[in-house]
Amino acid sequence: MTKPTATKKPRKQHTPEFRQEAIKLAEHIGVAAAARELSLYESQLYNWRSKQKNQATSSERESEQAAEIARLKRQLAEKAATYFANRLK
Repeated sequence: MTKPTATKKPRKQHTPEFRQEAIKLAEHIGVAAAARELSLYESQLYNWRSKQKNQATSSERESEQAAEIARLKRQLAEKAATYFANRLK
């Protein structure tokens, strides 16, 4: 006998804009209500919100690191200028 094959439902791909709007709606009316209204699982909204927060914190870290690098470059340039100025005397 042959095994019955289950037909898989194609996974829905939500656009980043849809995800952003869903997160905003969840903040406004609550996760459970937003999930019901949008026919989503609550866990999807929680995951999207968590990923969005992680992206925000990583971009904050990147900007902090860029500022630190710029500060260190300035500091190094000042020290190099002082060193070479003293050697020329």
